[in-house]
Amino acid sequence: MKYDVIISWSKDDAAYIANVPDLPGCLAHGPTRSAALVNVESAADLWLKTANEFGDPIPEPEGRLALA
Repeated sequence: MKYDVIISWSKDDAAYIANVPDLPGCLAHGPTRSAALVNVESAADLWLKTANEFGDPIPEPEGRLALA
């Protein structure tokens, strides 16, 4: 997947939350970071498929995140 993914722990949900900032509303969760990443990759695939199906614009990956 070419899109940035942000994974963080949610104390309220007791799960890791994975977010694809370039795809509005594209989120997934899982009990581990790895599971959240797998789940958000599936969510992003579905997001892109649905956007294509309805002719909605698909944002280009920004690639703006960096780890320090």
